[in-house]
Amino acid sequence: MNSKKISIIILCVWFLPYLVSSQISSGKITYERKTNLYKKFKNNGDVKEWLREEDKNKIDIFELYFNDSLSVFKPQESDLVERMSWATTKNMVYQNQITGKRLTEKKIWGESFLLADTIRVFKWKITDSKRSICGYVCRKAIWQANDTTRIYAWFSAEVNASIGPESFVGLPGAILGLATEDGGIIYFAKTVEVIKPDPISLVPKKTKQKIYKTSELREQIAKQFGKEKWGKIMIYNNFEIW
Repeated sequence: MNSKKISIIILCVWFLPYLVSSQISSGKITYERKTNLYKKFKNNGDVKEWLREEDKNKIDIFELYFNDSLSVFKPQESDLVERMSWATTKNMVYQNQITGKRLTEKKIWGESFLLADTIRVFKWKITDSKRSICGYVCRKAIWQANDTTRIYAWFSAEVNASIGPESFVGLPGAILGLATEDGGIIYFAKTVEVIKPDPISLVPKKTKQKIYKTSELREQIAKQFGKEKWGKIMIYNNFEIW
């Protein structure tokens, strides 16, 4: 073995601990979600007639706690009185990478519903496009949700957990940015904190409350209220994509 190869091996061995330690496997990510309500409700009549210009952009803050196997995505707690609270959803999503299970808590009309499903599978197309979010280099991935909806995600392998906002997962790193193609809904990480959280402590405690499958609850609500205009808006608001 020549001296050049020996030098390379020595350098790799020397720097390997630093490269491994630079990857984040547990922590807390705080996201800001910006929803353009004009775009979100564009198919529900003339939205500009009942929604003021100054209210068209709604900001919500979420926190994602994670370790190497569990994650909990939840709305940030606040004592502030929220304007237009009905216009966006604030789900809590618990995911277990080991069991492949997902538990979602939705609040609809002030009532809490628990939904149990498997972790979603996305067919991502990873591109060469890159950008920086929170100081982390992120690559762009694309998911074609349906014929008219495309989702963009920016993920960083430096945060080496397959996690993201809501139930979006399946990339080789954490999703720090997520957006619909038209920019109607955008998530961007504001901070990434290296901590050792206990996600299991954030999961709803066992109760006698009925646990639904997402498809089951959607079907039930559609059967009861699907013919009403406000019912259609509510179904769209709670079960489309996000």
